[in-house]
Amino acid sequence: MRRVRPGVAAARGSTGEERAALTSVAAGDRYRAGETETAEGGTRPADAPRLWHVTLSVSGEEAPLKEVRRALEQLAHDHPFLLTSRYAPDHAEIRYWEEARDLHDAAAVALRLWGEHRQTAGLPPWEIVGLEVIDRQTYHQRIAEGYGPAPATPVGVHPF
Repeated sequence: MRRVRPGVAAARGSTGEERAALTSVAAGDRYRAGETETAEGGTRPADAPRLWHVTLSVSGEEAPLKEVRRALEQLAHDHPFLLTSRYAPDHAEIRYWEEARDLHDAAAVALRLWGEHRQTAGLPPWEIVGLEVIDRQTYHQRIAEGYGPAPATPVGVHPF
């Protein structure tokens, strides 16, 4: 004989074997399986992409300013999602919006950006020295409160 938890009715399957009857649990009106609450109070699928503001900082040996500018312009041409790049002879900062499922995915893409495009864009052999990835709500909240990264300076490639 099979044991059944107290308060759970037993049912017979098609093979004559006793099994516990299934009961349902209401998920509620607000949440459904596979959904997450948004900052705006709604819900979205848990695996739906979100927008992340990325600031990638790189630095290394000095390089001619004209070459740095040309390389960053080429990167922006190849990838129009780049908002702005600022540069100096020995460092640069790239800011853009990334669409990704979560922060981990957005950061992983950002960490590959410089190395993967070093050859095609002719980027200097600098290393990544900083990375900030924040969600859209946090970015806009910082701007509204007057702190955090200033809204992207005019779109394009500019000296520091």
